[in-house]
Amino acid sequence: MTNIAIIRCEKNENQCPLTGCFTALAKTKQGFDKYDDCTLTGVFTCRCPGDKVAELAKILKSKGAHAIHFVTCSFAKKTDNGWDDSKGGFCDNFGKIAEQIHKETGLPCVLGTAHLPKGYTPKILD
Repeated sequence: MTNIAIIRCEKNENQCPLTGCFTALAKTKQGFDKYDDCTLTGVFTCRCPGDKVAELAKILKSKGAHAIHFVTCSFAKKTDNGWDDSKGGFCDNFGKIAEQIHKETGLPCVLGTAHLPKGYTPKILD
């Protein structure tokens, strides 16, 4: 069993209850399809400019997280034609933040949860 943590963006916390992310995780679909079995270990909200998120990730690691997933809306936008990662999402710094977390925790950081853009393969920093 792989223990998964999710980091979401504050810019979407009042619009999204993470239902799609939790469903995808429970069914090991979309951003979680590389796992045979996984469970949610914890969730944190990243607050701009992201300077505290590495400390939050260390807490997730101490609680047993094996990998940290960043919500898809951090880097992609919902359009009339589905989700699109070509113009970015809520966070302009998610790549830098994910690299910092990986460097400071040693945990794989995966860019993607639910609602993946068509043809998108989740990027993994490990």
